[in-house]
Amino acid sequence: MSLRLLHYSDLENAFDDPDRIARLAGRIESLRDGATLVAGTGDNTAPGVLALSEDGKQSLDFFEAVRPVVDTPGNHDFDHGYDALREIIVESPQTWVSANVELDGHRFGEDVGVEPWTVVERGDYHVGIVGVTTPTTPSITPPASTLTVTDPVAAVEDAMEAMDDQSVDVTVVLAHLADDEQIARQCDVDVILGGHVHEDRIERIDGTVLTRPPAGGDTLYEVVLDEDGTASVNRNTVEDAPVDESVAAALRERKQRAGLESTVATVDRPIERTEATTLRGESRIGNFVADAYRWSTGADIGLQNGGGIRDGEALSGDVTVADLIGIVPFEEATVVAELSGAELLDVCREASGQRLDIGDPDWWHAHVSGAEIVWNRADDRLVDVSANGTPIEPEETYTLATSSYLAVTDEEFPTLTEAHVVSEGPVQYDVLVEYAREVGIQPTTEGRVRWQDRTDIEQPGPPHTATEEE
Repeated sequence: MSLRLLHYSDLENAFDDPDRIARLAGRIESLRDGATLVAGTGDNTAPGVLALSEDGKQSLDFFEAVRPVVDTPGNHDFDHGYDALREIIVESPQTWVSANVELDGHRFGEDVGVEPWTVVERGDYHVGIVGVTTPTTPSITPPASTLTVTDPVAAVEDAMEAMDDQSVDVTVVLAHLADDEQIARQCDVDVILGGHVHEDRIERIDGTVLTRPPAGGDTLYEVVLDEDGTASVNRNTVEDAPVDESVAAALRERKQRAGLESTVATVDRPIERTEATTLRGESRIGNFVADAYRWSTGADIGLQNGGGIRDGEALSGDVTVADLIGIVPFEEATVVAELSGAELLDVCREASGQRLDIGDPDWWHAHVSGAEIVWNRADDRLVDVSANGTPIEPEETYTLATSSYLAVTDEEFPTLTEAHVVSEGPVQYDVLVEYAREVGIQPTTEGRVRWQDRTDIEQPGPPHTATEEE
């Protein structure tokens, strides 16, 4: 009999679309048999609109329906604090495994059943499973700032040694990491089920199978391990999967109870919010968010990081409170920072994906309001920055409106720190709601970020699709 692993990850704001999560549940049930192991690899409780109102407990509707065997915490699973995650761990049916996350000198969650590793019997197989989380979690997730996250490779090696006497047939790592390839190269494991980076992947490295579904619950991976040691991977979409009506009904009830469906504004031309529009340069959705921050605070410049805008359905027609919260579903305040012109130029340089440890080199991380940036992509250098039509002067002082997250993390825009913050405003999604009510939602692209090539010939603005801009 073959062993089947069903792998989902980074469900995040998919819970705000009850039918999508219900179809994922239906797809899992359609593939399950007696030798199936269902596994999640983190960020399956947050972020999202319902996650904010339910402290992540909306995920329990899905967990109870599909009864996964294992999961490991991702950085966003800590979005609502340690106690909220502990409650989910207690109430959910799966075993949570976490080998490299510590709090106050103890493994996080050991008091509520979190194990560093576990061995599960499925069919004729004893499956050893260990979970690891990105070491950047304390710096990219403010509510988790007091965690200690140790080296994931060493944690996997320790778990493998501890499982030596367990007669394990197959070893699986649940890896909520940007770089899980090092585990494949340095540890003798059969399968790495990945998460954290929102890019689809099927790969083999030194005999190890690696999978990573894109975020949002649209894809379910099926890893089949045969008795002769061969492995195959199937990518399953959920768009045509049967709907688990119990899951859909439970999530709809939560949305109705939370009062998230009131209309705030109307959008005539759909506004996309996909990775292609949030991490590739100027976009209408990015301009909308940055404009709202600057409008709310009166700052010289507004700044929104591309990764902070979550993927989702385009804004179109009647736009609700839930739609706007879903763009930036984090309980983080807007802040105003004061920076010198020289510091502001460094912040602009740090928008290039080639200057960051996270994401892809061709990503662009800054959406701006009140500023124009010219960047030479071929040489990876800043050409020019102006504020409201005037070149930035290094010795002048400028005010910058952004999310408090960017002031506390050193993973993005490290020049910007808490020491620069001079005032704090409303939560960022509340700013979007108020701006939409007062001003409307009619963003355009207008050359706020422009590209040059090696010969310094200015190129058109960022790539866009016909749906987005035409």
